[in-house]
Amino acid sequence: MSSAVLFDSKSSNQNATQAQVKDELQPSTAQRAWLVRGLSQPGGKLPLFDESGQRISPRTIQSSIDRGWAAPWFANPTKPDWLVCKLTDLGRNAVRRR
Repeated sequence: MSSAVLFDSKSSNQNATQAQVKDELQPSTAQRAWLVRGLSQPGGKLPLFDESGQRISPRTIQSSIDRGWAAPWFANPTKPDWLVCKLTDLGRNAVRRR
């Protein structure tokens, strides 16, 4: 009788280390200003515009997504090039940690 064993090719220590390194990164001033605004919004919705009415930089948004601090929420049918995002738990921790 033969049996097959399935296993994850990444060790749990490796996954934990990657999460820890990601969690230790600190948001830039622009990222922090944007992410903090999601703390008080329903569902952690992040704004498309800053307090002065200027559109949030796509680089700020994309780098926050890449670091796991924000996640795309839904497509904006009126402005498909605008990325509507929400704050993640990792993002909440990053802005509260300072």
